[in-house]
Amino acid sequence: MSSSAPASTTLRDVIGLDGSLPRLADATLLMIDFQHTYRTGVMALEGAEQALAAGARLLAAARAAGTRVVHVVNDGGPGTPYDIRAEIGAISAEVAPVEGEPVVVKSLPNAFHGTELEKTLRELGTGGDLVLAGFMTHLCVAFTAQGAFALGYRPTVVAEATATRSLTAPDGTPMPAAVLQAAALTTVADLFGTVAATVADLTA
Repeated sequence: MSSSAPASTTLRDVIGLDGSLPRLADATLLMIDFQHTYRTGVMALEGAEQALAAGARLLAAARAAGTRVVHVVNDGGPGTPYDIRAEIGAISAEVAPVEGEPVVVKSLPNAFHGTELEKTLRELGTGGDLVLAGFMTHLCVAFTAQGAFALGYRPTVVAEATATRSLTAPDGTPMPAAVLQAAALTTVADLFGTVAATVADLTA
């Protein structure tokens, strides 16, 4: 019986990047694409409701701690599942912005690309630590983490407050949502940032 090969050292460890998690109170929270888009219809995600509930707990904890909060929405245009002018593209009520919380509109997975996000963070006086939550883990969450890392921020993804969907791999192999979720979080943790399993990991 062949044994599994040992796991490789992460690039973060090779480079010597800090692996500690931030305190939520000292970070800025990015709530990414918590839109109705992902709760129903063609883009419905496995685990979306559980992730949304975790996102609501995270947002409540951030507000209680005085954490800066920025909401991000994806606008795909009229008639699409990402139409922010329609109910389908609206931010879910459980995590809706309150007065004083900026909303940044994007059209690509990396929330920094072609948007006001970096300017918004500067205006808020954001330090280096960003906490990311939202949909979908393998696209907008992971690519925003990569974008943040490239700009010198220290992103942390809250795993339980993210979700994705099942897809078919290029070779035709079915890829369950749980596998893609794990792969996306592993990609982030290899280089771009740290991963907190739960909201409690940032508030304990």
